[in-house]
Amino acid sequence: MSIKVLHVYRTYFPDPPGGVQEAIRQITGASKLHGINSRIFTLSPNPSPRQIEKNECVITRSRSWLAPASCDIGGFDALARFRSEVDWADLINYHFPWPFADVLHFMSLVNKPAVLTYHSDIVRQRLLGKFYEPLMRRMLRSMAAVVATSPAYAQTSKVLQNFVSPERLKIIPLGITDYRDKSIDADLENKLFDKFSLRDKPFVLALGAMRYYKGFHTLVEAASRINGTIIIAGSGPEEIHLRKLATDKGVNNVLFVGQISDDEKLFFLKNCSIFALPSHLRSEAFGMVLIEASMFGKPMVCCEIGSGTSYVNIHNQTGFVVLPESPDLFAEAVNLLISSEELACKMGMSARRRFEEFFSGEALGAAYSMLYNRVLSLSALDQSPLMLQKRE
Repeated sequence: MSIKVLHVYRTYFPDPPGGVQEAIRQITGASKLHGINSRIFTLSPNPSPRQIEKNECVITRSRSWLAPASCDIGGFDALARFRSEVDWADLINYHFPWPFADVLHFMSLVNKPAVLTYHSDIVRQRLLGKFYEPLMRRMLRSMAAVVATSPAYAQTSKVLQNFVSPERLKIIPLGITDYRDKSIDADLENKLFDKFSLRDKPFVLALGAMRYYKGFHTLVEAASRINGTIIIAGSGPEEIHLRKLATDKGVNNVLFVGQISDDEKLFFLKNCSIFALPSHLRSEAFGMVLIEASMFGKPMVCCEIGSGTSYVNIHNQTGFVVLPESPDLFAEAVNLLISSEELACKMGMSARRRFEEFFSGEALGAAYSMLYNRVLSLSALDQSPLMLQKRE
């Protein structure tokens, strides 16, 4: 008998992509192979159609009326649709942070077992975080289990350390189903090589939503000292600022390619020499794109921010980890990999081995399936007549 799990997060595909959406897609897709039947409840500025069926699961959407401080807020329709999805589910998997999910949880009087995947601390909105803290503490303490995505985040997050008991805190690294061997259309490949003049040239790839914590400004500031082309793929609120910064700095080796398709992402990941993730704040709790780079056997350069980024990318093993917002150090690390094909190849192979051991879709699906089964088993035991008699 399959377990029905409802995942809850503020946004999901086809709205603009991000790391948490990709993480949820991978969790639902990977756990499906272990008998888990998933659905996703989310908000969207344009929730038409209301329900979308994708390979990984069915997505139910309600309207996002406001999004102050990246916290999408819905109305009565959201509450009604959420309650309907909860009725369907055996277990709820919330994805933190999304304060409106806490509101939905308590207003709906959810009486199903629930777990919470803790993707990131609240970093930027600290003042709002003070007002949210009582509700957050209540939410965290109501969960049967709270999942940290890396040992580093579990150890360094004050929220996890202070508000989640050790027996309920679990560590399950994010993962991704391997698509390295997927083929690229030859015409598209030739078109992209020619469009960006990338034939027989090393290039650095940076991929992700252009948000405040991604640190792309560090990469732009380092560009004049990097001996190669830099491709920055993605879109977001920081894009205009970054393009202006590149113009002001007079750099001519940075190409902003905008939002890209899955096939275009495949092309860039297959053909890049180095993958860069310059994120400088702990909002970058893991870096799903680092796993994708590891999958393709690419050496990486990222920053030490006390999160999962330096758990995926091990310094001097799978790439280099430098101080955040240090353009000189970032450029030095990238140039070292560009100048030594042997070192880059060695680190790329190490990254691939680490992907296979820790971050594969198979490992992810097995871990979440085990967690769901355990939570449901303990819930059933807790509700047994014998346990209820003991309480009385």
